[in-house]
Amino acid sequence: MRKTIILLFMFMSIFTGWHHVTAESSADQEKILIQKRLELYKQMEAATTIPWYYFAGIDQYERNIRRSHKDIPREKGAIAIYYPPEKWSGSLNPNLEDTNPLTISLLGGMGKDGNGDKKADQFNDEDMLFTMADYIRTFGVSEDYIKIALWNYYHRAKAVDIILGNAKIFRHYGRIDLKGSSFPVPLRANYSYRSTWGDARGWGGKRIHEGTDIFADYGVPVKSPCYGIIELKGWNKYGGWRIGIRDLHNNYHYLAHLSGFAKNLKVGQIVEPGTLIGGVGSSGYGPPGTSGKFPPHLHYGMYKDNGKNEWSFDPYPQLRTWERNDRLELKKNKKTGS
Repeated sequence: MRKTIILLFMFMSIFTGWHHVTAESSADQEKILIQKRLELYKQMEAATTIPWYYFAGIDQYERNIRRSHKDIPREKGAIAIYYPPEKWSGSLNPNLEDTNPLTISLLGGMGKDGNGDKKADQFNDEDMLFTMADYIRTFGVSEDYIKIALWNYYHRAKAVDIILGNAKIFRHYGRIDLKGSSFPVPLRANYSYRSTWGDARGWGGKRIHEGTDIFADYGVPVKSPCYGIIELKGWNKYGGWRIGIRDLHNNYHYLAHLSGFAKNLKVGQIVEPGTLIGGVGSSGYGPPGTSGKFPPHLHYGMYKDNGKNEWSFDPYPQLRTWERNDRLELKKNKKTGS
């Protein structure tokens, strides 16, 4: 029995150590990939004069799209821009794996040689990035022309807005390793919440509740949970005073029933985890200014965009994760005295 316990303890120690090493190794690999991506963006900027953050914005958008579609393969390298084979090689090309830049061009394909090896490889990072750069250059390299190029490529206004929003954030911070989160109300506040996504709602017609309600005292600060762009600000007869934030992962965060907005907050503004955006309230369910028809709370909704449409999903698990992360950070700061 004692021997079995010792062996079990040894196995658990080895497994725990292996798991720790694996986690560290994965984090190191991700860091290397992020650095490589940034280097590729800046190399392409030097070669084409198109600012690096536009490449970063496009690549980030495409990376999120890949993770939303099971029919699109995951990227094999650092760059995630996806070209369907017929788009890369040409719709008239009988060889959808063609890497010859000349025949690809003659048969209407987009694929270009970006690294000088005389091949247009749709899985090569430099070729993929240069192909997009070459397409954009046919329109121009200023933001207005880039916007036109993106519209002609995606044929979707929301895709253009998301990409330009990503680019704006990356330009502002000068980097792409933007991580972190914040629970939308302070942990010290008296609040409570549970998963209410999908519950029936009757006011204004039968519909489902597309979010989770966080009940708190009137005026409790409401914060941005993420890096993002304010996409919407104003009044809605259901949500009252509300804010919409688009993050770097094609998620739209909808925060409603606010008591008011933080000073100087405006549409198009960049926010980050912890940025004050307003206060908990009870606004809504009527014309502008209506308030007090229900206890004060924050309606928190999340929506995912997959490049074709957008849908609501349950934010409760994400809220729990942010709350847990904030508590861990608080404990860490108390230990270090910071």
